[in-house]
Amino acid sequence: MKNKKESISFFQKYLTLWVFICMIIGVLISKFLPIIPNTLNKFEYANVSIPIAILIWLMIYPMMSVDFQSIKNVTKNPQGLFVTWIVNWLIKPFTMFFIASLFFYTILNNFIPKDLAKEYLVGAVLLGAAPCTAMVFVWSALTNGNPSYTVVQVATNDLIILIAFVPIVKFLLEILNVTVPWDTLFLSVVLFVLIPLTAGIITRVYVCSKKGIEYLNNTFVHKFDNITIIGLLLTLILLFSFQGNVILSNPIHIIFIAIPLILQTFLIFFIAYIASYLLKLPHNVAAPAGMIGASNFFELAVAVAVSLFGVNSGAALATIVGVLVEVPVMLTLVKIANATKNKFKK
Repeated sequence: MKNKKESISFFQKYLTLWVFICMIIGVLISKFLPIIPNTLNKFEYANVSIPIAILIWLMIYPMMSVDFQSIKNVTKNPQGLFVTWIVNWLIKPFTMFFIASLFFYTILNNFIPKDLAKEYLVGAVLLGAAPCTAMVFVWSALTNGNPSYTVVQVATNDLIILIAFVPIVKFLLEILNVTVPWDTLFLSVVLFVLIPLTAGIITRVYVCSKKGIEYLNNTFVHKFDNITIIGLLLTLILLFSFQGNVILSNPIHIIFIAIPLILQTFLIFFIAYIASYLLKLPHNVAAPAGMIGASNFFELAVAVAVSLFGVNSGAALATIVGVLVEVPVMLTLVKIANATKNKFKK
């Protein structure tokens, strides 16, 4: 992960707008230039879309230079870490499953075909099992969070993803009678978490040994800013071009998917935030604790959805909608956190 500036960038602030633009471009390509998605769809290995995998790597790798030496501080004020771990891994995946099931299978059952509802629920599950590990630095900075503590929260969360993501996803998908081979799930985690994480650590160690930590944080990581942005935008355009027919046939489904995702985001934030308040944690620990669970590691969710169910699946579409709602909802939570800062101990 890279350290973020203390203000959200222009691109990040208007991410939802860029996603809408990418959706329009992707749908137009699907409608008028179907040869492009049809051709790219042929390039895959072990059910993994090679073009999408390359683009997602461009997004993930620059964010993986997390300082794991910070974990040595894990015993300092551990209550904030307990809140993060419990909310992220023992609560969030299951509340997402419950809320999304309630909406897709009950409240909206007359509007969404059963098979498609299951695919949307699968995408929601993937989002719920992948708490944020990158944008948290932005949300932490915007709430004046403790940067050193946030690094520890993110570093430990990255390690837990390697262990907990696969069994949680496997368990919840089996409830839905969705069979996913263990090896396919593990392959997705290796491809989109372990390898870029390892590459990021190696890069961090090498650059620090040559140029120092200041150069790494202030100069080197920012060399990838445009690459990360381009990777994200191209990924979204490709995914929306693959999803063009689904979107044109069911445009209202974007809203249907967004509703439970937004409710889940608010719920998880307040669970962590209120728990931190009750534990008398300082605001600069409480706010990041709420943010890290509320936001999602959508790059991983999208990658796994595409790998497991294909670029044309409802699961992939649901994870993309997660990108669509991420920034406006999180900025709202930032405002709430800042407005309630005086409620916490100094």
